[in-house]
Amino acid sequence: MPRPKRCEIFSPLEVSILHVVQRCVRRAYLSGFDQVTGKDFSYRKEWIRQRIEKLASVFGIDVLSYAILSNHLHIVLRNRPDVVETWSDRQVALRWLQIFPGKRIDEQLGDPTTNDVDILAHDAQRIAIIRQRLSDVSWFMKALSEPIARLANLQDQCTGAFWQGRFRAQRIIDEAALLACCMYVDLNPIRAAMAESLEKSKYTSACDRIEALKGKEIESSAAAMQTISQAEAATILKTSTPDQLKERRKAAAKRKGPKIPRDGWLAPMTLNPRAHGPMAHKQGLRASDKGFLSISLADYLKLLDWTGRQGRPDKPGKIPDDHMPILERLGIAGDMWCDLVWGFKKYFGRSRGAGSPDRLQELAVKGDLSFHPGQRRARACFA
Repeated sequence: MPRPKRCEIFSPLEVSILHVVQRCVRRAYLSGFDQVTGKDFSYRKEWIRQRIEKLASVFGIDVLSYAILSNHLHIVLRNRPDVVETWSDRQVALRWLQIFPGKRIDEQLGDPTTNDVDILAHDAQRIAIIRQRLSDVSWFMKALSEPIARLANLQDQCTGAFWQGRFRAQRIIDEAALLACCMYVDLNPIRAAMAESLEKSKYTSACDRIEALKGKEIESSAAAMQTISQAEAATILKTSTPDQLKERRKAAAKRKGPKIPRDGWLAPMTLNPRAHGPMAHKQGLRASDKGFLSISLADYLKLLDWTGRQGRPDKPGKIPDDHMPILERLGIAGDMWCDLVWGFKKYFGRSRGAGSPDRLQELAVKGDLSFHPGQRRARACFA
């Protein structure tokens, strides 16, 4: 059965939450230790993380959760067309040229020129298209996957695919599924026996949030959002040799911003019920300041830690009483919670969406389908 069309799962014109999976070609360990060749490509995980962080500062898309493993990655994204609508035409043009400079002098200079930004901003038809693309998860993944593939191929002195075809997208349709999905993503390194605890689960959103609570900071990889004048651009091009231009471009690509909390580029965890509207982020680190779960970060980490321990056969246990109200409010059967998280792929792996059976049925009807795979199996997990 072929994968569904992107338009059948999500639209860049409406807010939606998606669980996205992208795998390396043939599931090879192209971002980890390759036992066949003996080469260690683990440093590429930081490439991917920094690229996601940069895109989070440019696109109208919130990064809710992520995990980067040796041969694939998981990201939970929320597209925000409402945030993009708050940006001026010039802001839209500047953001676009930060990621897609085109084959112009911008590529040599590292930053777009003021003139190029102004010309694009005054093209109303083009701006309308770009504004939609800046809240489109497909364009986000294109901007993530292609540069990583080019860089890896250049380093390996080879050609061909780095990623295994199209990324897989699954719509998250209620908070119960979102909570389970985020924990499924955060526990990926533990499930794969790559880490023994959340603190050691590097390149996951859970580890970033824990490190931020400890006061750890990183150099921001957010886009600079700056331009250079046309006169300065002309001077640079006239007085620089090709090698100097190449070095300038490399320096611009490696440019770091100020120190920020380790999770400063991720969407905040807790949803504020009193806050309304887009809540666009003003510091240029992420799309918005809007949370996505109606629980605190402390409660999330406690439940995540307990759930992670249940993956070991020598660590059986009853779910703590202080966690039960969270699951009861979401309509999840307490005795099935661990099975839902650890077996998330078993329940929803073949479905276009993830959620309670009733919500899955609503999604199926909306998509002119009779049902979604997993509805019957998932019913056991919901009270």
